[in-house]
Amino acid sequence: MTRTSVGPGDDTPVASWLSPTAYWLPTHLVDSAWLTHGSFAAWIIDVLRPRDVVELGTHNGFSCFAFAEAAQRLGHSLTINALDSWEGDDQAGFYGDAVYESVRDIAARDYSSSVVLHRGYFTNTRADFTPASVDLLHIDGRHGYDDAREDYEQWRDTVRDGGVILFHDIAERREGFGVWRLWNEVAEPGRSFAFEHGHGLGVLAVGDVAREPLRVLFEADEVVASRIRADFERLGGVIADLARIPHFEAEVRSLHEVVDMLQTERARLTQEIVARDALVESVRNSSSWTLTAPLRAMGRLLRRRR
Repeated sequence: MTRTSVGPGDDTPVASWLSPTAYWLPTHLVDSAWLTHGSFAAWIIDVLRPRDVVELGTHNGFSCFAFAEAAQRLGHSLTINALDSWEGDDQAGFYGDAVYESVRDIAARDYSSSVVLHRGYFTNTRADFTPASVDLLHIDGRHGYDDAREDYEQWRDTVRDGGVILFHDIAERREGFGVWRLWNEVAEPGRSFAFEHGHGLGVLAVGDVAREPLRVLFEADEVVASRIRADFERLGGVIADLARIPHFEAEVRSLHEVVDMLQTERARLTQEIVARDALVESVRNSSSWTLTAPLRAMGRLLRRRR
């Protein structure tokens, strides 16, 4: 099913920090903790118009494909370098080659001109990227504090002046997650913005902020910032709801199977009851049943006398 957009009615004003791209609905709705940031993915590609994107941690490919699809629909040429081991870890869980093969097939079929997959560890690929060569860096690898800080320190100089770094999971504070600590250390007033939904997404400016919509984000006071967060959370929620539809359909199919099974069992039990009643009626109508009636009556009388 091809999805295009979900937008306000003709008489509904659009906030200054939103663009039509924020209402676009991505085509590839794979399982991802990034689903509710899908609207922001399209928005940042539209606003920043990056030539080179690096993604540290791609997993099922949702954020990568959301970036690529937005660029494709905008007619904007870019290269997205998606880095991942595609073997999992102790936080996300370990998995086989099926995840990588799915991402590879979608990338080859739909985004062959924009997405380049690098399978391996981030450090193995770091030397391939020169300083100030990247416009958008997305850090979404292992989420421990030391791991996230290592990724940031190793890759931040690849981002050119005017670029942006995204940090996923800045609102996740479960044991083993420490991106929030890193975010608190690197976020600067007037140069950063934090979304709290979808496990949190930090947006950090590198160098001068040349794009006006980004300045609206970074310079927003608390009232405006709350409205921005609410708008993108609402739009992202639509995407997350769409992603759940196949799961609901699967649950409905499963319930239908249970109902069919119960109806089959009910029919079987009904047949057994009918057969039993027929047998009882047959016995009662038999000559032996009639002949032994006095004995049964005597037995009942003796039981009452006891």
